[in-house]
Amino acid sequence: MKPKASIVRREGARTKRLERIVKGFANHRRIEILELLASQPDLCVGDVSEKLEIEFKTASEHVRRLVFSGLVVKRYKGRRVCLRLADGTRNILAFLERLA
Repeated sequence: MKPKASIVRREGARTKRLERIVKGFANHRRIEILELLASQPDLCVGDVSEKLEIEFKTASEHVRRLVFSGLVVKRYKGRRVCLRLADGTRNILAFLERLA
């Protein structure tokens, strides 16, 4: 028996969402940023750049990808962009720790 089209579409949307999340943390710098935010919440992009000793532009691009994937939440304080882990991101970090 063939599955209904609506079920297949719903499954396709779920797997696309999971793919976006996995691609979000599929980089060593982005994992470092997640671990940094886990230990020091509410850092700004400049702080991340400084603490990881990477260019601001590089940190900004990695943060953009983490926000797009839903792993990091940003908020604005004037011209500064401050970051925190999204709900559930600590579970991903725990999963990564178990893999190591």
